[in-house]
Amino acid sequence: MLASIRSVAGRRAPAATMCKRFNSTTTADGLVKTPFYDLHLELGATIVPYAGYAMPVLYKGQSHIESHNWVRSKAGIFDVSHMLQHKFSGPGTTEFLEKITPSDLKALAPFSSTLSVILNKNGGVVDDTIITKHGEDDFYVVTNAGCRDRDLAFIAEQLTEFGKGNVQRSTIEGGLLAFQGPQAAEVLQKMTRYDLNTLKFGHSAFVPILGLGEFHVARGGYTGEDGFEISIPDVAAANEIARALLEAQDYVRAIGLAARDSLRLEAGMCLYGHELSEEITPVDAGLTWVVGKSRRTPETATFNGAETVLAQIADKTKVPRVRRGITSTGPAARENMDVYTSDSKDIASGTKIGVVSSGSFSPTTKQNIGMAYVPRAYMKVGTDIKINVRGKLRPGKIAKLPFVEPKYFR
Repeated sequence: MLASIRSVAGRRAPAATMCKRFNSTTTADGLVKTPFYDLHLELGATIVPYAGYAMPVLYKGQSHIESHNWVRSKAGIFDVSHMLQHKFSGPGTTEFLEKITPSDLKALAPFSSTLSVILNKNGGVVDDTIITKHGEDDFYVVTNAGCRDRDLAFIAEQLTEFGKGNVQRSTIEGGLLAFQGPQAAEVLQKMTRYDLNTLKFGHSAFVPILGLGEFHVARGGYTGEDGFEISIPDVAAANEIARALLEAQDYVRAIGLAARDSLRLEAGMCLYGHELSEEITPVDAGLTWVVGKSRRTPETATFNGAETVLAQIADKTKVPRVRRGITSTGPAARENMDVYTSDSKDIASGTKIGVVSSGSFSPTTKQNIGMAYVPRAYMKVGTDIKINVRGKLRPGKIAKLPFVEPKYFR
């Protein structure tokens, strides 16, 4: 029950516990274990390889749809420790981050965050990222696990090229939990003396939890629901906090990757390698808003690929394809399935116009949904299309994003 969560915010953990850090170990087949690996097994998780990590896709006694609906109605915890957490600091850090991203980080208030993209010299997306400003030239940055090696190599190369100041980058290892759903704030509030009502969407704070220490808590997430992402470098504290959350069993369940993907798709959120790649610009992806308005002049556009990106913003004809939502009938469309014009009679003679980037059945809206890249001429909501699903053209439509309106705490 919710009331049974240990409200021991005044208790402090022993100093030795506070200093522990997670040392990565691997499974027999070489997959990296997160700090919660043993907990996943205890909960009956089905473990799958994901970005080189052993990750839970489902848990015993829960179907994908049940897990998905639980997060929409109550609260779920997700192990996202595979994500790469960075700390950037030192003179020149803001200027450097504004070189590799198009965000206006100078104007970002302390302990506020922004979704951004790391860009290559052609304006293509190397990775998407959340950047949190802690202070002047002091940032916490989260990037994707699947891009870890490439991101680290790219950042190192860019730092060498930048050659200014004294920018320091380090990796924060340990646990990272996403706690998402309409009951998340009420449950987490029982574990801290910090007033979570003062923490709005897109903001963060170092929050005392269960007397185990102060941990970076960011209000936001990847589901469209209210929630938090909690960075817990200490492995013992990470597991104690996860288990404490799960004590509220009428409200909280552990949720795997399957539901995480369908939740983010309903929320219209991009997944790297699907909606984003080095060949796709933020303008192509419908993320023009990540380009700070103050960074759209020749004097301020110092970010990688600025010429290409600003040309697309100024002239829509330079954006040949756009990301759009889709709905369809029959079996759900999936990644890399081709999109055709509505008058196409068959695959052999039809006119192919685009490609599906992600697709699934939506447990919330009870329909097949997805995202696709299509020419601008076909971008209008309601436009009829057809999709090659399992060798047969199925009717579909261009749809408004997101499919489920966000419920952020603002």
